[in-house]
Amino acid sequence: MDTLSAPAAVLFDMDGTLVETEEFWGEALFDLARRRGGELSAAARAATVGQSMATSMRILSTDLGLPADESRERADAGWVQDRVAELMAAGVPWRPGARELLAAVRAAGLPTALVTTTARRLTDLVLGAMGRSFDGRTPFDVTVCGDEVPARKPDPAPYLQAAAALGVDVRRCVVVEDSAVGIASGLASGAAVLGVPALQAIEPAPGLVLRETLTGLGVDDLAELLTARETAGR
Repeated sequence: MDTLSAPAAVLFDMDGTLVETEEFWGEALFDLARRRGGELSAAARAATVGQSMATSMRILSTDLGLPADESRERADAGWVQDRVAELMAAGVPWRPGARELLAAVRAAGLPTALVTTTARRLTDLVLGAMGRSFDGRTPFDVTVCGDEVPARKPDPAPYLQAAAALGVDVRRCVVVEDSAVGIASGLASGAAVLGVPALQAIEPAPGLVLRETLTGLGVDDLAELLTARETAGR
């Protein structure tokens, strides 16, 4: 690959992008809604994808017609995280093509970061599961979690923080995301963004390339994405 076109780094989202953990979050949210005496609607569940726990709890409360109660919502957020941790204990499956793309990026010597809205506690569980596919080692040079940033996605802060930690220009990076808020965060940071929607429909946007799956994608594809964005004058 032409080193001039190679990304300075590849910044990956986690839930729904690399691993199938969004299903765990969904199950926990539906369980919580039943504990609160209701049923979470499909639309409300979709609206929580990629969001912080605080925002997800507000969405759930509104959907169930519950009054705003920050204390209860904090407790509910803790319950959801505990439930997700239980579900993760049985294993964390990769999204199609994700492990192969990550391995290819690592083999090419490109810096990598994991940039997730998920808290460090649960992220470390996923990293442990991922590591089993990479000789027991984390496949990321940097990890940025939702409880370690000044502002969460869709704010660009998480991706800017990751690029700064890697010592690279975010405008030379490729972000890989599945959710609307994550894609917005990546685009706002100035990175080129590869969107692979999982549970949400994503609208086209300047600087965004949409694919149905990561299967079959390699480092050259990421380089071409970055080059195409630069050629378009962004």
